[in-house]
Amino acid sequence: MRDERGFALVITLIVTALLVALVTEFVAEVYVDTSSAHGYVDAQKAGLMAESGVSGAIAMLQLSLPQKSYTSLHDLWAKPLELPEEQGTLRITIEDESAKLSLNHIVGANGTFIDEADPTGSYYGTALRLFRKLKLPAGDLCDVVADWIDENDTPKPGGAESQWYMARKPSFTAKNARLDTTEELALLKDFSSEVFEKIRPFVTVYADNSVAAPLNINTAPKDLLTALDERITDTQAEQIINYRKNTPFKDKSDLVRVPGMESIATGLQSRITAKSTLFRIKAEGQVNGTTRIVEAVVSFAGPPVTLYWREY
Repeated sequence: MRDERGFALVITLIVTALLVALVTEFVAEVYVDTSSAHGYVDAQKAGLMAESGVSGAIAMLQLSLPQKSYTSLHDLWAKPLELPEEQGTLRITIEDESAKLSLNHIVGANGTFIDEADPTGSYYGTALRLFRKLKLPAGDLCDVVADWIDENDTPKPGGAESQWYMARKPSFTAKNARLDTTEELALLKDFSSEVFEKIRPFVTVYADNSVAAPLNINTAPKDLLTALDERITDTQAEQIINYRKNTPFKDKSDLVRVPGMESIATGLQSRITAKSTLFRIKAEGQVNGTTRIVEAVVSFAGPPVTLYWREY
């Protein structure tokens, strides 16, 4: 508890310092006619608050992650933070991207699904089971993702290559490369807004390794835990969640301690982890009813590297 209070104080001091510096610089450098541009000024201040929130969250993660050999939902980063300031309110939430399935890892550049011969033990198999769990056309969606990523122009049975996309309006070609953002999925065949909203909490396109993107068993949601292996039932996934509530997994091998997972856990070791290095930070600044949001995905595999940045 003392450590959590200490980290909370650290992030509060960091965010406060950043806010003071940014707002002071803004006021000193920008002159706006106050009679007509209050909304503009509020929007700028809210945006600066959101940017400072992301910077503070990065600093907090950089300080706290090395403290433990594992990452869990008991950690300080997992708790939403709200900071009332003189200028308004700043809200910060952080998600573990390693709690999601990387769609970039289900297929190789040649168009072959990874471990297609044995989908029970692969990212491809996990994707199939997840989409089925969500009552979506699993095979077709995987085919579509594969055709978008692979370097050939031969469509899979349920997929689509450049010929299909060129017939759309506006027309474009298949990317033939990995997905850069989750929003890019909206360009793909069959990935309607409804489909995207269903899968968004469970998928990512980010990973620190081009070959492996292990799922964190301390933070993964129930539907993804059941998708890891066809033998994992809803009841077993709930047992995993109950176990980690009391005792977070300090190492991925600890999964064997959950009743019924003794033999299953052994085969999952290459696709699971207990430590995360990828996080999605969302900071929302609000000033006089005007809100601005900054969202970033940051890798902490080494010095922090920002992989994604969006302001809205």
